[in-house]
Amino acid sequence: MSAINRFLGDTPLRILLKLIVVSFLVGIVMSAFGWSPFDVLYGVRDFFLQIWNLGFDALYRFWSYFLLGAAIVVPAFILLRILNYRR
Repeated sequence: MSAINRFLGDTPLRILLKLIVVSFLVGIVMSAFGWSPFDVLYGVRDFFLQIWNLGFDALYRFWSYFLLGAAIVVPAFILLRILNYRR
């Protein structure tokens, strides 16, 4: 396996195809919600400005966002690892 394949985890063509499909699906979801890439960037910027302006209340909000995301991401990660382990 070449160094580029090891780095990417697959062949460059397959990675490109996967990125195209995922980008298309994310684009559909963002369009359905009426989001644009600038909305996402402005949301991130506003989040960090609120952290700066609000201090500890923003840290509590960050912790809440982290726990909310972790409630989905960690079980999904464990499930995927278990399913991949069986192969």
